[in-house]
Amino acid sequence: MLHSEKELAALLGEVKTIAVIGAKDKPGQPVDKVGRYLMAAGYRVIPVHPTRSEVWGLPTYKSILDIPERIDLVDLFRASDYCPAHAEEVRKLATPPRCFWMQSGIASAEARALLSGLPVLVIEDRCLMVDHMRLSDQIHTAGQQNEAKPHG
Repeated sequence: MLHSEKELAALLGEVKTIAVIGAKDKPGQPVDKVGRYLMAAGYRVIPVHPTRSEVWGLPTYKSILDIPERIDLVDLFRASDYCPAHAEEVRKLATPPRCFWMQSGIASAEARALLSGLPVLVIEDRCLMVDHMRLSDQIHTAGQQNEAKPHG
């Protein structure tokens, strides 16, 4: 399912905390490039990897269920076969993320179906970094509009 540019820009302007599942700080790997880009863009990035204790100099969690704070977006760098299990983890969170983002080349109808009853936007087969770079002017404008709204 394609999402409008305006919808994606608004989402990326509101997101603050991103859990990167499959995080590795191995130079040359797409996940390393995207993770570093997201940190440089001002997001709070939380690496998730089952065996690593640190990625990008940050403490790394074995599962999103172990993260002690709210996650706005889950960014998946795992093969499609693993996505339903991560969707199940999202279902167990007290507060679901706004978005479950499967990177380029990753799609899962089963994960999408598991999340269909939740207020979670599911994005498949798109690169978060590429979309962020392309929409950066719109994201900046959306972020400024969100900051100007009174908080209730």
